[in-house]
Amino acid sequence: MRLTPLQQEFVLHFGEMGSRWGINRTVGQIYALLFLSSQPLNAETITEALGVSRSNTSMGLKELQSWNLVRLKHVPGDRRDYFTTPDDLWEIVRTLVAERKKREIDPTLSKLREMEMQGPAGDDYAEARIAELRELIEMMTGFYAEMERLETERLVKLMTLGGKIAGLIDKTGGLIPSLTKRK
Repeated sequence: MRLTPLQQEFVLHFGEMGSRWGINRTVGQIYALLFLSSQPLNAETITEALGVSRSNTSMGLKELQSWNLVRLKHVPGDRRDYFTTPDDLWEIVRTLVAERKKREIDPTLSKLREMEMQGPAGDDYAEARIAELRELIEMMTGFYAEMERLETERLVKLMTLGGKIAGLIDKTGGLIPSLTKRK
């Protein structure tokens, strides 16, 4: 498989960004290659296209599978495994957010709750900051749970409203009175 200049640039960029997002550069490149491919790819094709070792390709595919970001496909008459990404961009975004929450936010929230359950430690300032952080994370995870329940179409509409939503809130933090009156 020979990459076009556009594909090459995208794949290299994703590799660079992957290292900033906390994943291996090769994992980012594999994902980018699969994302741009109109057909499922097998490990040999990925290895050849990226110029990486077969073991790097295998480990990268396993990591992407653990993140639920790639799908295994079977091609009739071929015993090799083929891989692809979901077609729906919103499914990809939702998967990324859910996996990040599961791997990063949930353990932090559990640890904060555990620390609070231990009782007073004699450091009022640290205890207050931990409680404040826990409350903020709980508020954010509650908001995430609400957004996760929305159908994609409604979520897109909500996001396109953007700053208009902020205009519905007055400077005191409440809804504009004319909107809260019942008719």
